[in-house]
Amino acid sequence: MNTLYPPFTVGGAEKSVSLLAEALARSGDEVSVITLSQKRDMEVTERNGVLVYRLPLRNIYWPFGRNGRPNIAARALWQLLDLWNPRAARDVGSILDIEQPEVVHTNNISGFSVAIFAEVRRRNIRLVHTLRDYYLLCSRYSLFRQSKVCERRCLDCKLITANHLSSARALDAVVSNSQFVLDTHVQHGYFLRSPKSVIYNIAEAPSSPNPTSECSREPATGSLIFGFIGKLCPDKGIEKLLAATRLLACPAWRLRIAGAGEDRYVAELRKKFKDPRIEWVGFAEPKEFYQSIDIGVIASVWAEPLPRTLIETFAAGKSAICARSGGIPEIAMLGRVVETYDATDETALARAMDGAMADHDRWQGGGWRDQDAMIAFSEASVTARYHEVYRGDGREPKAGLQTVRLAAVVGAR
Repeated sequence: MNTLYPPFTVGGAEKSVSLLAEALARSGDEVSVITLSQKRDMEVTERNGVLVYRLPLRNIYWPFGRNGRPNIAARALWQLLDLWNPRAARDVGSILDIEQPEVVHTNNISGFSVAIFAEVRRRNIRLVHTLRDYYLLCSRYSLFRQSKVCERRCLDCKLITANHLSSARALDAVVSNSQFVLDTHVQHGYFLRSPKSVIYNIAEAPSSPNPTSECSREPATGSLIFGFIGKLCPDKGIEKLLAATRLLACPAWRLRIAGAGEDRYVAELRKKFKDPRIEWVGFAEPKEFYQSIDIGVIASVWAEPLPRTLIETFAAGKSAICARSGGIPEIAMLGRVVETYDATDETALARAMDGAMADHDRWQGGGWRDQDAMIAFSEASVTARYHEVYRGDGREPKAGLQTVRLAAVVGAR
């Protein structure tokens, strides 16, 4: 289960979950996905070998990927309904009765609520949960407020997530996509008796360059092209990156920015930062975008669990400059050419960018540090580790092992 599922996406979680679901199907498992949609009635479709149940959202408005925020009263009511949503749970229960899975694998569950855990336990089905955000701890799922990482949980977060700790005790096993996120939950008393694992996301194999792409790499000019791809919002650090460009000593740079955000916010950024070396690409296919840059910049100022953008940067053979926040350092250390900096310090970011330009030839290469680092993100490795968790018996996966009938419940961060 996950809140959203392709082709409907707002972040990296949907892509990570879909890559896993399709990989499990290729491995021989029978995989069904339960996800949400804006439509009033359930739809059942098939996508790349995966059966997808799209259920209506049982709440007052659709919050995922919207341009602008509802008023505070509407947001409060949405959160109240998401504290325990019996209608969503009944919807999920009806699918479980149809599929009768051996394992239910929940991911992001915003819009479903923790009530779905009780539906799974009532049917005595093995329940595995992957942490991809801070939904169980934080009303904003991010532990980030007023442009700062939360050093302690707010009172409203404690109230809105009051039943999450007890509900999480229903889990048979917990997986996190980074050690940082797992440790953060454990520090707040979660999963103390549950088997715990860290399993990274699958990295797609890089594609060959497309010469017709609008973002295709131009011939070398002696400059370096920095790239940012993702949602254009304050917590992703886009303002820090743009501010750093004003501090660069070396002029031989370009910055390509791909992605979208709230219209007003993006317009303000473009008005404030008018340097002609900054290109606002808009939507871009990730594989083509990475072919068009030299260095990926992962600038998140919130404690991002595990950005797909960094995994994709290394998978595309590129170097990276990374903020030290959340799970980013765990992956940064697996890169061959990489520099990290304090996430809130645009001066330090500018120094890292200048340092890359001073060592131009080395920074034009990159990728994974070694074969072992790359294997940790391979389809075979990730699916094998999840099979072990699904079985719960500690045995190493072997080729030809009996398949698992799996229902995956998918979310929106």
